[in-house]
Amino acid sequence: MNHILSAKNGRATEEVKFVAEKEGIHIDTVLERVSQGRIAILKNKHHSINPVGIGEGLSVKINANIGSSEDKLNLEDELEKLKISVEYRADVVMDLSTGGNINRIRKEMLNHSSIPVGTVPIYQSVVNSVRKHKSMFKLTVDEMFDNITEQAEQGVDFMTIHSGVTRESVERFKKQGRLLDIVSRGGTFMMEWMEYSGRENPFYEYYDRLIEILSKHDVVISLGDGLRPGAIADATDRGQVQELILLGELAKYAVDQGVGVMIEGPGHVPINQIETNIKLEKQLCNGAPFYVLGPLVTDIAPGYDHITSAIGGAIAGVAGADFLCYVTPAEHLRLPSLDDVKEGIIASRIAAHAADIARGVKGAMQWDISMAKARKAMDWEAQCRLAIDPKKARAYRDSVSLKDNDVCSMCGEFCPIKLQQAELKRVRNMV
Repeated sequence: MNHILSAKNGRATEEVKFVAEKEGIHIDTVLERVSQGRIAILKNKHHSINPVGIGEGLSVKINANIGSSEDKLNLEDELEKLKISVEYRADVVMDLSTGGNINRIRKEMLNHSSIPVGTVPIYQSVVNSVRKHKSMFKLTVDEMFDNITEQAEQGVDFMTIHSGVTRESVERFKKQGRLLDIVSRGGTFMMEWMEYSGRENPFYEYYDRLIEILSKHDVVISLGDGLRPGAIADATDRGQVQELILLGELAKYAVDQGVGVMIEGPGHVPINQIETNIKLEKQLCNGAPFYVLGPLVTDIAPGYDHITSAIGGAIAGVAGADFLCYVTPAEHLRLPSLDDVKEGIIASRIAAHAADIARGVKGAMQWDISMAKARKAMDWEAQCRLAIDPKKARAYRDSVSLKDNDVCSMCGEFCPIKLQQAELKRVRNMV
């Protein structure tokens, strides 16, 4: 049953009820926001998972990108990345495979995943065209839509579609100039295809056809920011904002037809422009969930971009972003390893949790209060258990030999907590 159309009629689907209960929000509030497109429910009708809600008033969610490339083809590695993503509590994953048997990889991920799975269908369409026609430019409109239909039928929960990269928006983009041009792979594919064919972007020209497919299978559309800036010097320029205006119009049509929407946002934004970007999206897109890549707050940290993105993600979450795409230490350098995936997820989860505290999300502050109580009690097992990465916390704790197991090797016998407890005990004994 369609979540949005049911909500418009005051009826809650089981998925909507699940999200309301999990988030601790009254069902009427969730219903209203789903009906307005301010909350998106990720769950394809063919995928047996618990739904995930993203949007206004909900906890900030995170996504982990995984998937093969032509230079690194190993299904087992990708399934292990999926396992790590679930273990370290990513809320969703995206399969961005461009190498090997993409259909098989996606099917295996869907079969093994207990969380929603997203894709960027144009990736596979281009790969298929190169294999079949020896050129991406011979890709047909029907082949693009057939691929979307196939993925929807397989159970993909949300899809990134670059409908805002139109002939008009590309021409305006070229006139303004930019330091780093287009960095979106999907956006570049659409621009190059349009220039070669002389045709309009099919995902804009036949947007109603696209929405009909997604509606049939309860697939959320994540409207891709194909003209997003890839350098902080280009942030919030006319090309980015022009596309965002169009995405707002497309989002409204989708919601009117009963399709959940997310708006993808920029990945490289200086700190002082993050709040402006969030406010622009919320105003122009009628409060639709905002999905940001990071954002990265500086461009000079290859190998540490999980940190630059966590800084931006926390600020974006406080400002109102609803969904953070993780960035790994390997960003801009290589396909992420298993360790890179773990580091990226944890960094993004820290950012999302910090934002949840500031937003007053139910239960967020309680986690930190529990940690503070465990520290006061010098309960090291509880501290490790409550840590965002319990394995790493225990490994650090176990890596040193201590004379006094109540303290750590940082302060040792001069532990302020233990000294205060000793003083309190002394005073009590004097009374």
